Amino acid sequence: MAAPSERCWNWLVPLVFGVTLLKCLLIPAYHSTDFEVHRNWLAITHSLPISQWYYEATSQWTLDYPPFFAWFEYLLSLIAQYFDKEMLVVQNLNYASDATILFQRLSVIIMDIVFSYGVLECCKCVNRRKESKEIMERPAFILAVLLLWNFGLLIVDHIHFQYNGLLFGVLLLSIARMFQERHLESALLFAILMNFKHIFLYVAPAYGIYLLRSYCFTENKLGSAVSGACKTIPLQARSLSCILGPKFLGSVQCDGQNIVCHCLLAVENRKDAGTYLILATTGHFSLFPLLFTGPEMPIKIGLMLLFTIYSFSALQALFRRERSLTNLPESIYLSGLIPLEVICEIIYPLTAWQQRFPFVPLLLISVYCSLGVTYSWIKLYISVLTEPGTDKKMKAQ
Repeated sequence: MAAPSERCWNWLVPLVFGVTLLKCLLIPAYHSTDFEVHRNWLAITHSLPISQWYYEATSQWTLDYPPFFAWFEYLLSLIAQYFDKEMLVVQNLNYASDATILFQRLSVIIMDIVFSYGVLECCKCVNRRKESKEIMERPAFILAVLLLWNFGLLIVDHIHFQYNGLLFGVLLLSIARMFQERHLESALLFAILMNFKHIFLYVAPAYGIYLLRSYCFTENKLGSAVSGACKTIPLQARSLSCILGPKFLGSVQCDGQNIVCHCLLAVENRKDAGTYLILATTGHFSLFPLLFTGPEMPIKIGLMLLFTIYSFSALQALFRRERSLTNLPESIYLSGLIPLEVICEIIYPLTAWQQRFPFVPLLLISVYCSLGVTYSWIKLYISVLTEPGTDKKMKAQ
């Protein structure tokens, strides 16, 4: 039986308020070239007719997302004009007035309402077998914290600058509808998601297989055991796809999808929780090079430490009656991230090699973290092939 929505609201609202306050504090922080990308798209969609949106090339950051995202930028531009009209001029390359920064930062924060709603719907689907009297030890609460306070999402969206919260919110809603057996809604939401960002296309095969089995071929029942196992396939297949994504597509967004999706498994099964901890820790650490300026160093280190400590302590408490979530070799590997950070960001910049080989720290981080991500993928793949899926089943409300 799923956690009642009224109970979720009691602690979800403070969590959302707290993380929103943190996002507001990050408004003055560094922003990447993605900030100019989205400013330019605001200008294109506001100033030009639809026929020119995908042909305008004044800036190198041409509009290259699917139509729904273009229309999303257009709707934002209708509000942006009241902050600073100059940001909507196509020729104003690299324009970043205080009003422009404020508007774009606020637009990401406000659109995270979709993400919060997706989190709520997924929390209502969490299995309550491990329900505790203590709110902070309930699976739904832990899932909400792992999603809402996700370190990677915070730095990529609210410092680096992107709109992944909006997109992940639609993804989570689609997953929730799937487990509530509202299949058409799930399919519609996923179709909308692909029309926002094409990178989600590689998850489509998992959706297709699941919908064929659970919606189109419902008359051909194969038995309750098989049917129950099939309900877990989409979540597992999605996680597999997300894990493959970072290595084969080389995308930060894929890494984020990977970690966000695996949260749903981490609160249901001890082995998946251990896999999540390795995946989240290495995946988040691999994002460090995105924030390379001095003022952001204590922010990224502090936020990651807080999130990582919470992830380990909360999941270990959830599965306290079972074995440790990580074994000795895994713990040693994760501990290696500490000296790696010291070498790459403190020691190496002081050496003479920094001028001739500035790419070495990025290379070391990428290689080291790829080992953890690949290892996580192998563990999950073995789990899917060798273990029954019934213990991972999330129940609809």
